[in-house]
Amino acid sequence: AVSVRSDIEYIMRTYSGHPAFYRHHGYKPLFYIYDSYHISPPDWAQVLTADGRHTIRGTTLDSVVVGLVVNNKDTELIKKSGFDGFYTYFASRVFTYGSAPRNWKQLKQIAIDSNLLFIPSVGPGYIDTAVRPWNGANTQDRRNGEYYQENFLEAINSGADVISITSYNEWHEGSQIEPAVQKLKYLDYLPNPPEFYLHKTKELVLTYEIS
Repeated sequence: AVSVRSDIEYIMRTYSGHPAFYRHHGYKPLFYIYDSYHISPPDWAQVLTADGRHTIRGTTLDSVVVGLVVNNKDTELIKKSGFDGFYTYFASRVFTYGSAPRNWKQLKQIAIDSNLLFIPSVGPGYIDTAVRPWNGANTQDRRNGEYYQENFLEAINSGADVISITSYNEWHEGSQIEPAVQKLKYLDYLPNPPEFYLHKTKELVLTYEIS
């Protein structure tokens, strides 16, 4: 966890002055920690709680830091660690407990009860057999944008504080939304145009903003 503090310090020192540097509600930077459950809550607490030996709280490094929820027990680790919230990751709705929209309202309630942010991640589809040959059961067809829209609306209906998109360019998991054309081994968006998912994202973000 202390090394993550060093990472935050480096990022803040190097990039925080840039106008494109994201700050949650215009104030604190927002950091996602992938596979956060591999580090124990006591270690995280040294960095993420106010009385931790290496705390970022109340310092110039203070940030909104969110951990990953994969299994239903991960929320307890999040709370004990001092995270500001939690997010899901995988774009397949059947891959993990956290990635399943049917669990998002429950996760949102846990977040409310614990004064934490809930950030579900949505994606346009999923196919990762190029890197996980054993994982074909979790493939999710894009269905010409229907899968993306269904998941995005589920996230909105859950009362999500923030919605993440998995992903912009994770081609090896088949979840990219960046412009795409036909290429060996990768899915394109035919019969839709290359920028189909960027336009779809804009449409769904506008729906989220007025919800």
